[in-house]
Amino acid sequence: MKQEYWLQITAGKGPAECAWAVIQVTEKVLEEAAASGLEAKTIEIEPGPESGTALSAIVSISGSAGLQSFVNGWQGTILWIARSPFRPEHKRKNWFVGIEVLEPVEDTRFDTKELKWETMRASGPGGQHVNRTESAVRVTHLPTGIQASAAEERSQHRNRKLALARLARKLAEIGEKQQADARDKRWRAHQELERGNPVRTFRAGS
Repeated sequence: MKQEYWLQITAGKGPAECAWAVIQVTEKVLEEAAASGLEAKTIEIEPGPESGTALSAIVSISGSAGLQSFVNGWQGTILWIARSPFRPEHKRKNWFVGIEVLEPVEDTRFDTKELKWETMRASGPGGQHVNRTESAVRVTHLPTGIQASAAEERSQHRNRKLALARLARKLAEIGEKQQADARDKRWRAHQELERGNPVRTFRAGS
């Protein structure tokens, strides 16, 4: 069955070189996805402080065979080693980019009455480019009290989509844990079965 995941590639609070590395990593993701027979496209990009840079990018990866292992292989911190394209004399050559894997969800997946949205102001990398609008968001799932937030995008709309995807992931993880706990409880009950004090006895062949 065909599935879709998002890779959010971000420079975090790194310098312009990290924002440049976001573009390089995005191109590498697209290249390797195509080589793996997966569909990949950049669906959103947040321009960086210099030409040819991006504070963040969201890449959609879809397919079936090999999709899960592909996205898992990208999740985490990526190191891009290169001379600074902006400061040629700069000695540092290690630039770090973060990648988060999210499964996109539609607003219709949740009952709107179960969600509480809050907005707040967010700042850009290093405290620069402070937003004059409240683009950061936090969503609370009222039945459980579980919260998720997003502040890295300048667009409130994009942050809402990210926060919703993170909320869905948290709720799924909690559901999986509850199922695992229930299985463990059943196993322990089986292991602790009281022997020698039966309430009924059956004898084979009688």
